[in-house]
Amino acid sequence: MSGDGALIVAPPFPSEYRASGLLMHITSLPSPYGIGDLGSSAFSWIDRLYDAGQRWWQALPLGPTGYGNSPYQPMSSFAGNALLISPGSLISVGLIQASDAQSHFSVDVVDYDSVIPFKQRLLETAWVNFKAGQHSARDLAPAYDEFCTSQAHWLEDYALFRSLKAKYHGAYYLEWPAELVQRIPSALTEARRELASQMDQVRFAQFLLFRQADQLKEHARARGVSLIGDLPFFVSPDSSDVWANPELFLLDEQHRPRFVAGVPPDYFSATGQLWGNPVYNWDAVRATGYRWCIDRLRALLAHVDVIRLDHFRGFAAAWYIPAGAPTAQTGQWVAGPGASFFQAVQKELGHLPCIAEDLGLITDDVRALRDQFRLPGMRVLQFAFDGHADNPYLPHNFVHDTVAYTGTHDNATTREWYEELPDYQRQNFWSYLKRAPGTSADAAPELMRLAWSSPAALAVAPLQDLLNLGGEARMNVPGRTDGNWRWRVREDMLSSQAFQWLRDLTESSNRSVGPAVSVIAHVDSEPAGAQI
Repeated sequence: MSGDGALIVAPPFPSEYRASGLLMHITSLPSPYGIGDLGSSAFSWIDRLYDAGQRWWQALPLGPTGYGNSPYQPMSSFAGNALLISPGSLISVGLIQASDAQSHFSVDVVDYDSVIPFKQRLLETAWVNFKAGQHSARDLAPAYDEFCTSQAHWLEDYALFRSLKAKYHGAYYLEWPAELVQRIPSALTEARRELASQMDQVRFAQFLLFRQADQLKEHARARGVSLIGDLPFFVSPDSSDVWANPELFLLDEQHRPRFVAGVPPDYFSATGQLWGNPVYNWDAVRATGYRWCIDRLRALLAHVDVIRLDHFRGFAAAWYIPAGAPTAQTGQWVAGPGASFFQAVQKELGHLPCIAEDLGLITDDVRALRDQFRLPGMRVLQFAFDGHADNPYLPHNFVHDTVAYTGTHDNATTREWYEELPDYQRQNFWSYLKRAPGTSADAAPELMRLAWSSPAALAVAPLQDLLNLGGEARMNVPGRTDGNWRWRVREDMLSSQAFQWLRDLTESSNRSVGPAVSVIAHVDSEPAGAQI
């Protein structure tokens, strides 16, 4: 229960439920250390949401990023991104000194080339001090040992994977020696012996990260703010997931993908999209009772309250492309696990605290699967104004059990969207609002009003739209390989005026500024323990 009497709510939403929130990744938070983290600015962000009457914070995937720094290509479905560890919190418990963390970074963007080695140095220093048995370290030792034991089912493989990756200078794991790719037991034993110290450092970083994440979730709970996490449907080809569980994927004898994921040709691309992720061997996954998949969900639910299921349509069918194909055109639809997956999850977890990302090419079988399990879908207002009255993204076509967005992390900011909109869609936009045409500065507040006033149970806007920012604040451009995931908000941009406007909008839209209604028995994470 939160401090003001609110209880955590999860989908499916009660019939009278109305709430709202903001979308912003943790890396975008203000911080003197080059990248947003789980420290004081994250706690202040939750306080700011609470003060503005918001009940929800949605972030992007939290896993360790690899290629292109994309959170949608994590190196593990279970580990967290060590870049999110707060140096300030490490200073506060004496694992590092303030002088260790002195730095000068841009406050507007994440410079990963500078931030990654900086954070690595701090974590190495924290590990050395912990191992030396300083007073604060002695207090943490029992909790660290317990963490390593309780998380061993994924942590051991991940620690070895990261240590081997460092040894081989970041090479794709398929380029390692064959005995390591094939996981020959004697080769793994020798690697663990050789890399024992490096593996310890990986484990310790995950320990620090999980404890900070536990504390942040506890603070959000106390403020009545629910956390929405994001789970990619596929996993990265270069991940401990594939390396440690090859039997769950369609791989050849050399462990190379036989098929890769993507989407077929459509209105947006004549050749489709070739993502390159390995695809699941659903027969093998199903034979285990979906154990790995359920563990994956449970791991994320330790840190968040609700999961956005990315590429939800993949549970009905996904586009499998032969490995080596130059485009996605030669793929074919292959059935996913369907209802049996969600039945297994529901039996195991007792509920389905999920939102279905049902964007893109959605067919009747996808809608039926979503509705069978009462999973709220997503409705993005930027897709609404093509002039067709039956457009599913127009608010008059919403059902209640829906999450309405102005845009997502893949969209342009609403201000930029409006500036790039064809004239006829601009006219459709203003006509739908029943008002005289305005300027690009009016687009974001109007789209937020539309989302907040809609029948959707939950309305969400990216922080960039609340702050009415343009193209300079875009988080991701799909299909672009570099320059994404870098945007940060400065502290001086988080004006009280914008958040007061948000609170007023939330109150006038009757979006649950007061106590919420509990509809689930929530699964608590372990007690947070000492602040780090």
